[in-house]
Amino acid sequence: MSPATPSATDVVAVPAETTEPSAPNAPVTSSTTPSASTAAPAGVVVPKPEYPRPDRDRSAAWLTLNGPWDFESEYGTTTITVPFAWETEASGVQRTWLERGTYRRSIAVPAEWDGSRVLLCFGAVHHQARVLVDDVEVGVHVGGYTSFELDVTTVAAPGTSVVLTVEVEAPADKRSIPHGKQRSIPRDDYDGVSFTPTSGIWQSVWLEARGRSYVAEFALRGDSLTGIEVSGTVVGDEPTTPVRVRVLDEASGTTGADGSSGAAGSAGATALVLEPDATGRFAGRLELTDPHLWSPDDPHLYRVELTTGTGAGAAADRVVATTGLRRIAVEGDHLTLNGERLYVRGVLDQGYWPRTGLTAPDDDALVLDLELARRHGYNLVRKHIKLEEPRWLHHADRLGMLVWSEPPAPSRYSVEAAAAFEAQLPDLVERDGSHPSIVVWGLYNEEWGLDWDIPGSPERAEAAAHAYDVMRLLDASRPIVENSGWSHVRTDLVDWHYYDADPAAWAANVAALADGSREDFPVMLGPDFTVDKSLYGSSDHPRAGIPVLNSEYGSGFTNLERAWHLRWQTQELRRHDRFAGYVYTELADVEHEMAGLVDADRREKDRGGLDPADVNATTVLVLDVVPAAAGADVPVPTQPWDLVARVSHHGPAEVRGRVRAAWVSAGAPFGAEPGTAAAESGPVGAEPFVLSSPTTIRVPAPGPVASARLHVWLADDAGAVLARTFVDAGPIERPNRRGARTTG
Repeated sequence: MSPATPSATDVVAVPAETTEPSAPNAPVTSSTTPSASTAAPAGVVVPKPEYPRPDRDRSAAWLTLNGPWDFESEYGTTTITVPFAWETEASGVQRTWLERGTYRRSIAVPAEWDGSRVLLCFGAVHHQARVLVDDVEVGVHVGGYTSFELDVTTVAAPGTSVVLTVEVEAPADKRSIPHGKQRSIPRDDYDGVSFTPTSGIWQSVWLEARGRSYVAEFALRGDSLTGIEVSGTVVGDEPTTPVRVRVLDEASGTTGADGSSGAAGSAGATALVLEPDATGRFAGRLELTDPHLWSPDDPHLYRVELTTGTGAGAAADRVVATTGLRRIAVEGDHLTLNGERLYVRGVLDQGYWPRTGLTAPDDDALVLDLELARRHGYNLVRKHIKLEEPRWLHHADRLGMLVWSEPPAPSRYSVEAAAAFEAQLPDLVERDGSHPSIVVWGLYNEEWGLDWDIPGSPERAEAAAHAYDVMRLLDASRPIVENSGWSHVRTDLVDWHYYDADPAAWAANVAALADGSREDFPVMLGPDFTVDKSLYGSSDHPRAGIPVLNSEYGSGFTNLERAWHLRWQTQELRRHDRFAGYVYTELADVEHEMAGLVDADRREKDRGGLDPADVNATTVLVLDVVPAAAGADVPVPTQPWDLVARVSHHGPAEVRGRVRAAWVSAGAPFGAEPGTAAAESGPVGAEPFVLSSPTTIRVPAPGPVASARLHVWLADDAGAVLARTFVDAGPIERPNRRGARTTG
């Protein structure tokens, strides 16, 4: 958050809504939003009308400022729709490489807010925002992805109408500022994987009323699994005003820090009174007598009320926050969640939409992406170098989706650029740290902003290590990855990004990375530029006692090829017990990048009968096959064939069954044909997180067919299917290279 004029601005945290957390599969409904909470003209449909902070609920008195604003630029004056970036179609402007713009609108502060403080809140503005009320500057914020808020009580009194102006600068040359995957001019090294820029106001803007003394920034942590740690700051007229804290959850009895217990109204929670120090800082702990843990299978959220002042008058303040009891930890080579072994089955998500860019078109779009990830078998979403809006994180909390969160980076190294990258981290932790869904903090990605040169530059290596140290001081409760994918210097997870279209090379290199005989892998940085990137940035980095996982993979040009690689590459990752998980690239197509499981409009693709949920299941089959080509993994057998299978199982207890196989028509998905087993193995058992011993099944030839599909599944003694995959048999032909140029 940026510094602001002392007389007019309190720089504090941003709050949220009053809806109860939903059950994991409950339909999503908009937050409880008073009908008078829009300042748009009559008849205007307000985009994204929901209260922006459901994790910090102050929706009892708020006013959305989304909708039409006057917009002035070098091209003249027009109307822009907030909160969509001016490059997007949804904004109504759709101008790229516009570097400056001025937003302006009138706002009427409700008279019933008299006696309250009035806060002006911004979800995100790229890149620098100067905010004025009736031509009086009330604050300047720098940083295109972080939230900020301004106390405008003295310049926008309740019962008055004022003119709000936001002057935005968004440089086309973004190389030295955190910008993620926004394209830059001049072009940077990452232009080939970058997208249309996002400039101006691109997350919600709103007003809200608060008490004269109120809880500003605060944190809730449930890592102990037995209680909730509470800390924060009171600002306003009397920073030493006591803070009353209680859990609004009838299922959870609580005790105060002094060990007392008792009822607190209908919620059945004991109130804890915390006395701030002279600077307004307070801290305490709510012990829970019957703690209910948060997990993907049971995403229980606690609602914690923090109040200052007394009564219901304007001077009093109330915020209801959500959090969960969960602990993510590194234990040797493994990750654990609440003390249980965790295997990450993740998907990378860049959070772009065709008409709206980095801004979700509506709340349902945020929920849909999470539901798509779960539908395809994933338990984690890696939100790629983007700080997504808090509503998405709240939905991840209530739906039970794990999140790997990472901020945007600059694309060229300098001391100043590294400092700008680190400047985001306190705001990131303050805004998002109470979300139980976030289980990994990522920092740099593939040395972006470090010039692809950690191995050759001690200064750049130190920048990555320093960012880790800064983050560790801010939040020691989650694993931190300092440089995702390549050349680790100081990290809690050794992750790696590896793309390879050759199934044999993929399998061999993954096996070598698993057993430690290889520590590097080829990375094509350009058509004529391939580098062997190492897992480690120095020879003294620990090689053991730290989890190793893949966090980017995938290959293929067509939808069918990508589904083919997804099936075979994922099984090779599951073959090796050393790995703590994987993250597939990616959930949805973005502009020219067509690697998604779904297209940019979130429509399913033709995967040739593959269901990604089978690939990413708790229990999967690992076949000893090196596939030849999409649609023709093996030649059509003319004789009985020995198929070797293993079981990878990540559940809490052993599974047992038999591997069965049946020939079906080419391309037939499971369930399309009867699939009576033509072959069956002996009994197979798989312990949790230990690849089973091999079992061999004798598969008969499919008969005189040009092509066929072999369905392979693991069934228990009752016939229930525990895992399934398939092998395509067809003619394997040499690639057609007629007319190709030859050299020599």
